Amino acid sequence: MQLVTTHKNTDFDGFASVVAANLLFPEAHAVLPKTLNPNVKAFLSIHKDLFETHACGEIDLKRVQRLIVVDTSSWNRLDRLDGLKGRKDLDIRVWDHHIEKGTIRAGQCCIEPVGATTTLLVRELKQQHKILTPMQATLLLAGIYEDTGNLTFPSATAEDAYAAGWLLERKADLNILNTFLRPAYSETHKAILFKMLQHAKRTKIKGHRISINQVTIDGHVDSLAVVVRMYLEILNVDAAFGVFVESQKNRCMVIGRSQIESINVGSIMRSMGGGGHPRAGSAQIKGASPEAAEQWILELIRGNQQASVQISDLMSFPVHTVTAETSMEEVALILRTRGVTGIPVVDGERVVGMISRRDFRKMRKESQIRSPVRAFMTADVLTIEPGKSPTQAAQLMVKHDIGRLPVVKNDQVIGIITRSDVMRYFYDLLPD
Repeated sequence: MQLVTTHKNTDFDGFASVVAANLLFPEAHAVLPKTLNPNVKAFLSIHKDLFETHACGEIDLKRVQRLIVVDTSSWNRLDRLDGLKGRKDLDIRVWDHHIEKGTIRAGQCCIEPVGATTTLLVRELKQQHKILTPMQATLLLAGIYEDTGNLTFPSATAEDAYAAGWLLERKADLNILNTFLRPAYSETHKAILFKMLQHAKRTKIKGHRISINQVTIDGHVDSLAVVVRMYLEILNVDAAFGVFVESQKNRCMVIGRSQIESINVGSIMRSMGGGGHPRAGSAQIKGASPEAAEQWILELIRGNQQASVQISDLMSFPVHTVTAETSMEEVALILRTRGVTGIPVVDGERVVGMISRRDFRKMRKESQIRSPVRAFMTADVLTIEPGKSPTQAAQLMVKHDIGRLPVVKNDQVIGIITRSDVMRYFYDLLPD
């Protein structure tokens, strides 16, 4: 079985890329995440008979032999596909226009800095002389137009324009695009924008004008990015961020927009667990303090400078360790009794590996439970120094998809910091 899929909160570039990849791999099942952008959802509600898609829950992941990922290269942005991580027998192919290194290790990649991922797939469709219906051409053009602002964003390239022209030759309908790409702006949006403007504040960081605004909203509101874009333009700042807090739920949505290259919103949002492009991005933070989210954004814009709180203030110690000769059976008992998910493996006091609950999935036979840890541990271990900041720890964890970092000083492990420790700092802050 083959799957083609894209990121959560799917936009038109993601959806169009799935359809384009499906044309290149007709035997693949097109799998869409549960969460779609409102305009994509509206498009599908009318045209769903023309585009056959599946939900992840309908797929037996054990039968999947090839995974095709478009418009992202990170596992955490996919919907309920963790069961495929670590599969050495899985053929993975990635198409993406975000050039930052992701966590998906693919056998074949096409990652280039064009305006839209759809553009890369259109190039392949052209080379293979694939035939498109007018509606398929329309959808693919929507993917390019949405991510390039109708070819007006600075990220748009000549290749995006060539791809758009080729799709127009294949009868892409601009009237349909105008219907579904036009951002909805309701009375609710107007009220939120008015509230933001009433409490607008500007901060100067490294010569750039920044505005971060915390807003409490009642229930879920679609298309808040439209509000942030208008807020950015009205204030005429270099970058603007909205921290939207749902009054009934313990979470917030951070949406950012930038007008300059030196403030990469997509990179900032990826550090916060989300994603995006250099000029636009978002992240959803659960259990979040909006004040902590705002502080996190400011730290990232300043260039991730060391915060006053250091890793040594957050780490757990003393650290329980095991040697490389410890049996997996003994490690399982330690993990269970201590209620932890991972333990450093040491040679003397030097860290030589890490063993976690995830590593137990590598075992194929029951008898391997008596094997030494060295057979299953992760040997390439990332560590962090006690004087580093929580932001630097969070960046490492997000970038490498790891849940814990041994804290090392003078080649000796003196503590350990986990993802929960870092998130507790950012969302709840430390007690006085």
